[in-house]
Parts: sequence; C-alpha cells; structure tokens
Amino acid sequence: MNFVLATAGVLGISASGPIMAATAAPALAIAFWRNCLGGIVMGVPAAVSRRGELKRMTRADRTWTAVAATALALHFACFITALQLTSVAAATALVCLQSAWIVVFNRVRGIRTAPAVAAGLGLALMGAMLISGFDLRLSPAAVTGDILALLGGALAGLYTMAGGRVRRTLSTQSYTGLCYGLCAVLLLVLCLGFGQPLVGFSTEAWLGILGVTLAAQLVGHTALNHLLAVISPLVVSMIILLEIPGAALLAALFLGETLPWVTYLGLALILAGLAVVVLFQNRGRDTGGSGAEAALGTD
Repeated sequence: MNFVLATAGVLGISASGPIMAATAAPALAIAFWRNCLGGIVMGVPAAVSRRGELKRMTRADRTWTAVAATALALHFACFITALQLTSVAAATALVCLQSAWIVVFNRVRGIRTAPAVAAGLGLALMGAMLISGFDLRLSPAAVTGDILALLGGALAGLYTMAGGRVRRTLSTQSYTGLCYGLCAVLLLVLCLGFGQPLVGFSTEAWLGILGVTLAAQLVGHTALNHLLAVISPLVVSMIILLEIPGAALLAALFLGETLPWVTYLGLALILAGLAVVVLFQNRGRDTGGSGAEAALGTD
C-alpha cells in the first residue's frame, strides 16, 4: 500500500511543473488556488466528520501545523521567484537539496546520520543534479535566484519535517485540510502584496488550475503527507526527488520530448540511493531500533 501511495504521490507532483508551465496565470496565484481548493476539499469533510479529533488538537499540533503551512507558502514564493531569476535547471537542483537540509536540521537537533544513509542520500542527490543540469550562473540576478532556490529547499524540508510531527497524532484528512487552508491564506497575502491577480483568467487557465489541484495537491501532496505517519521525513523527501525524472518522463510521454541518456542514469542513481536508505531503515527495525530512528539513520 505504501508503494502505491508513493507512486501516486510522485506521479501527482511530477505533473505539477508541466501543468503550471502550460497554465496562463501567475504562478503565485496558481499556488494560492491549488491550496485553497485543496483545503476546501480536505478541510470541509474533516470539519464535519472529525470534529472530535480537531478539538483534541494540542498546542504542539497547532504550532507544527502552522509551521508546515508557513514553510509551504514561503517555499512556493521562493521557488517561483527563483525560476524568474535563474535557470530552471539550477533552481530545480537547489530546491531538491531538501533531503540534505533535513539531515542538517536533524544534526542541529542532535540526531546523527549514519554513513549508509549519507551515502544513499549522496547517490540520490547526484542523480537529481545530473538530470537537472545544475548550471549555476554568475550574474547578480542569477545568484539571488540560486539563494532563493536554496532557501526554498530548506523550507520544503521544514514543511516535510513539521508534517511528520503533526501526523503522529492527526489524521491525513485533518492535517491536510488545516495545512492547505492556512497555506492558502498566507499565499493570498503574498498575492495581494505583490499585486498578482487572482481572477480574470481564461477558461483554459482555470482548467489548468483545477488540473494541478487534482494531480499535484489532492493526489501528490496528500499521498506523501499520508506516508509521513509511517515513513520518516527523510525517506519521504528522497521519494520527492523522483519528481525530477517523473516530470521528464511525463513530458516525453505526452509532449513527445526526447529524453537525454543522463535522465535514465539520474533515475537509476536516485532509485539506488533511495533503496540504500530504505534497506538501512529495515535493518534498524530488525535490530530493535524504532521506525523513526531507523529511518533517520541515527547511530
């Protein structure tokens, strides 16, 4: 079941880039609508059927949900701005460092990463950078974009870690409804602050917004948020790396694009790195370690 959810999550988020690129609307406005609609779809049923669960939320639950939503909103803002200042390849590669950021955050918390996990993470990141190109530029605007993309990766890692904390006690439906809804409110403030229109788009653009909401938000993000209850944030963030070859494969399938050979090599490295981390997680469980500790690769 976890494999099915991971596959659905990767396919969902992989469709995000191509759909958003084909949607004639400001990217920040698209981010607002996908979170707004996602929050309504997940939050309204939760408010009706899970009122008891929502009332039992602790202060920690509310705090970490707010942290996750804020990190997600700022991630969108940083990454979208980075795409306008630097190359898509550089922005994508730097954002994909979210797995490495989780290791850094864990280190700050006193959680060490075992060599096997570090090696697997290194393989996966190498594969991601091979596919994206990682062509850093030296112009002032590009450097600013690279910094924003790097920050966007850190925020994505924080979003994943905070979600993992909340999912210990909160259901997927309740957490995603609250997180997407609060994220939408923050993105609304950003849209208004930057003067980005939220309406007046063409019918095709609205269809694109609905498409990215269904594929990336309701299927992709929600499936991965569900996995946070049973898989560590580090492993989930590594699964997200498959978005890079996934988007390329979808473009080849539906747009007829020819994939360079490095795409397949990068995909192989990502899968190999992910396999190393998952195998180490299983070994940790077999030796009596907790699921969370094994998944994080503590020693």
